[in-house]
Amino acid sequence: MRIGNVEVRPLGGGWGCLAMILISLLLSVVCTVGVNLIGR
Repeated sequence: MRIGNVEVRPLGGGWGCLAMILISLLLSVVCTVGVNLIGR
């Protein structure tokens, strides 16, 4: 992936990129559920 003149390579290639996306999705869901439980 290129951003301007900088080449950005995800860690671990394609699988590392997929894993990072999945982990971030899981963390966002966990944080949302946690905030909802605390807010009750």
